[in-house]
Amino acid sequence: MPNRSDSPSPANPGPDLRTVTPREITQAGDRLSITWADGEQSLFDVRELRLACGCASCVDEWTGEYRLDADSVPQDVHPIQIDSVGRYAIQIRWSDGHDTGIYPFDRLRAMPTSAAPKGDPSDTIADPSD
Repeated sequence: MPNRSDSPSPANPGPDLRTVTPREITQAGDRLSITWADGEQSLFDVRELRLACGCASCVDEWTGEYRLDADSVPQDVHPIQIDSVGRYAIQIRWSDGHDTGIYPFDRLRAMPTSAAPKGDPSDTIADPSD
């Protein structure tokens, strides 16, 4: 049975939504940028984000072992569409056809980020407030 000690409760209210709620999500070249409600910014290499998918196809649900073969993910993989999942996550449809991963905001906020892109034009691909 999963450990529920990290589930929100009166003793543990869960993540602070003021810091883990995105204000804007944009893609610039091979980087995905999230500007959080508190003004902080996270930059992710999109391929690394794809490789970090935690869905049942990519990670064994019982052992936590990664099943995704990194060599099977194209070097130029990129988000095709990003959708909100409630008020807690995004779901990314990837150019390699994968679309079952859900990326919770608190997990994204805690993930290591990449260096800022240099000179890439930026396109807004999702507004989580919509």
